[in-house]
Amino acid sequence: MSLKVVFMGSPDFALPTLQALAQHYTMVGVVTQPDRPAGRGRALTPPPIKRLADELGLPTIQPQRLRQPEALAQLEAWAPDLIIVAAFGQILRPAVLDLPQYGCVNVHASLLPRGRGAAPIQAAILNGDPETGVTIMRMDPGVDTGPMLSQRALPILPDDNAGTLSDKLAALGAALLIETLPPYLSGQIAPQAQDEAQATYAPMLNKADGLLDFNQPAQALARRVRAFNPWPGAFTTWQDQPLKILRAHAVPDTCTVPGTALVYQGLPAFCTAEGLLVLDELQPAGKKPQPGKAFLQGARGWGQSAV
Repeated sequence: MSLKVVFMGSPDFALPTLQALAQHYTMVGVVTQPDRPAGRGRALTPPPIKRLADELGLPTIQPQRLRQPEALAQLEAWAPDLIIVAAFGQILRPAVLDLPQYGCVNVHASLLPRGRGAAPIQAAILNGDPETGVTIMRMDPGVDTGPMLSQRALPILPDDNAGTLSDKLAALGAALLIETLPPYLSGQIAPQAQDEAQATYAPMLNKADGLLDFNQPAQALARRVRAFNPWPGAFTTWQDQPLKILRAHAVPDTCTVPGTALVYQGLPAFCTAEGLLVLDELQPAGKKPQPGKAFLQGARGWGQSAV
């Protein structure tokens, strides 16, 4: 069918969805976040979706707020029949939700109603969930509360971090969206209300959330390292300098004082409230990432052996 579609998204997660939509539908416009400072030079950098939209030759706007009159005027001028959203990063008001004939459809990276909010991928790993998935839903004024059109589950592997899991879910979400849209647009799908009793919330993260608390069990801290890789990153301090923890695993060994640095089978480790957190890969301040064994070679004063 001839359908005019507007896409709203910003980060890497949204790229497969826009790419798939551009192959199947008439894209009349893209809405993404403004350019932001990035890198050591803090140069203004466009979001990934802006770069892809430019490659595809799609008109793009980058409003600070979608409710700005000029942004709404452009949406109305595009006159979309459908708006697709994937990790856009802004709340959609009723003026936008009610604009297209077929509403606004969201690609969300969780099995709703579990994992509503800004950080569902990290939350699934933090909680130790055996699986997560994607949900295609029709948006309403709430935060990920709209009726669901389709879902597909995906197991969380022991070595998955937020980055690898996001890549998998991004591809899965794009494929499921393209599969879901034809029956949705033809009225063959009856949207299903979410079970509010099963809802959980995954709030937005910030850099401070990455600080490891060794008064927690090692298993929980190992999940935190995975959940916060690549962002906001798990870290602690050593010799008054930040120490990023990129990969780690838990060992059910006895130890005494949480936070004590020691060596376990040739690798750096920390004592926790329950077990050891063994550091497989880390990044000292001002240096490149390195394996735990390489770190110990230059880490004078790093603790005593645990075995």
